Amino acid sequence: MYHRIVERKVRNVFAQITAGNWEAMVAEMAPQFTYRFYGDHALGGERRTHDALRRWWERVFRLLPDSRFEVNDVLVSGWPWNTQVATAVTVRVGVVDGSTYQNVVHQFLRIRWGKITEVRTLEDTAVLERTLDRLAAAGYAEAHAEPIVG
Repeated sequence: MYHRIVERKVRNVFAQITAGNWEAMVAEMAPQFTYRFYGDHALGGERRTHDALRRWWERVFRLLPDSRFEVNDVLVSGWPWNTQVATAVTVRVGVVDGSTYQNVVHQFLRIRWGKITEVRTLEDTAVLERTLDRLAAAGYAEAHAEPIVG
C-alpha cells in the first residue's frame, strides 16, 4: 500500500509540473537535499537549496516552456525512513524557438519520511545539448549559461 501511495504522489508531481506548477516539486524537497542533473550544460549541475532549485526550474521553463511529462514507469522500494524511487519519463517540449524537443528522462529519488533528500536525473545529454546549442545560435544566450548551482 505504501509503495502505491508513493507512486501516485510521484505521478501527481509530474502532472503538476506539466501544468506549469514546478513549485509542487520544490515543496516535496527536504530542508537538506541534493538535486543533480547530469551533463555539462546550462541545465546540468547540482543544487542543494530551494532557491537554487527554483531558479533552475525558472530557467527550464524559459528555455523549454511547454514541457509535458508522460510517466512511463515508477518503481518504488523501501519504507518511509528510506524509500527509493526510479522513474522513466518521456518529456515532450515546445521549445521557445518553435521546434520540438523529445527525450526520455530517468530519475532516481531517495525519500525519507515523506521528503525528497536526493534526486539524480539522467537523459540523453547529446539530444539536450543539440537543442541548447540551437537555442543559443538563435539568440537565447541562457541556453549556454553556466549551470545554476548552490
